[in-house]
Parts: sequence; structure tokens; C-alpha cells
Amino acid sequence: MLDLPTDIAADLAPLSWLLGVWEGPGFLDYTAGDTRFSGEFTHRVSFSHDGGDHVNYSADAWTTGPAGERIPLVSEVGFWRLARPVLDTDAGPALLPPRAAGPARRADDVEALRNAAGGFDIQAQIVHSDGVGELYLGQVKGPRIDLATDAVVRTAGAREYAAATRMYGLVEGDLLWAWDIAALGTELRSHASARLVRAP
Repeated sequence: MLDLPTDIAADLAPLSWLLGVWEGPGFLDYTAGDTRFSGEFTHRVSFSHDGGDHVNYSADAWTTGPAGERIPLVSEVGFWRLARPVLDTDAGPALLPPRAAGPARRADDVEALRNAAGGFDIQAQIVHSDGVGELYLGQVKGPRIDLATDAVVRTAGAREYAAATRMYGLVEGDLLWAWDIAALGTELRSHASARLVRAP
């Protein structure tokens, strides 16, 4: 079990090992119908915070063309947070301020949220540049996160995309990442993975 730091908002402590910018090579391998998509790509992910009770997420992926040009794949933005009841001391929705003043949440408040498996339930909202939005539910347990979509929405012009799972794990100081998807009429299956290192 990881020690929870005390120099950031208490609700961020279980996710604090993610904070920073990560980059590295990945591999795509996915078959839909008669078409197989495969090849290497570069993935850059940023996890940051602004002092609030959530982690800001952004990610970009690209391949390199024959002349060395960068060919964009998908970009994503989102917010990750612990799953917990909304309190009167929380702001929102929208620009609404908190309904009551109160002390900042403490490590003991977060420890009370541990689930039966010893981890913390989390939620992640991720929006893709190709018109897909996902709500993931899952858990962080030590240096591992497992997520599965609870809801997917698409714009009218987005390609068919029904569900996904993601796994993130800290292994020997690197961030390992895997993404399974159900898309283009295909059931949930492996889609992409990467091994990322902290960017300087």
C-alpha cells in the first residue's frame, strides 16, 4: 500500500503517483471486420492538479509519417476524482459556490473511503477529439488503476464506439497503460498499450 502524501488536497492523495507528464512508445493492434489496424505510436499523457479535489487529465497520440512528419491520432481531456458523496462544502454544479463553509478534507476523511478491496473507488470523465465522451468507474489500489466505461456518448459524426476498459500501473518507475475497446461493430478486445516514462 502506498503512503498518502499530505502536501496536496486530501482527495488527490490516492492518485498522486500519477501526477506529472509521461511519454513513450505504444503499440496499436485492433481488428474490426476485415480491417486490421496495427503499428507503433507515441503517447504523451499529463496528470496535473489546480488545488481542487480532482486530477486534470490530457493525452495526445501520434504516429510518424515516412518523411518524419507527425500524424495526429486522438487527443483527450478529462477529470479524474475519488467517488464520494457531494458535500455542502463542494462547489457546483456549474459556477455555483459551496452551500456551506467548512474545514478542508483531511487524510482521515479519505481513509474512510477505502473499499472492501483496500483501494478507492474512482470516476474518470474523458472526452476525445473525435467526438466520443466516456464516463469510467473503477478503482485505484496502490499504484494500479482499473477503469471500465459506465456510459459512452457520441456526436452525430463520431464513429461507432460502445465501451472500453483502461488499466494504468506503475512498474519499475514507468507508467504502463492498456486500453481495450468495443468499436466499429466489434466486441470488447485489446486495442492499444504503451510504456511511458516521466518526461523531463
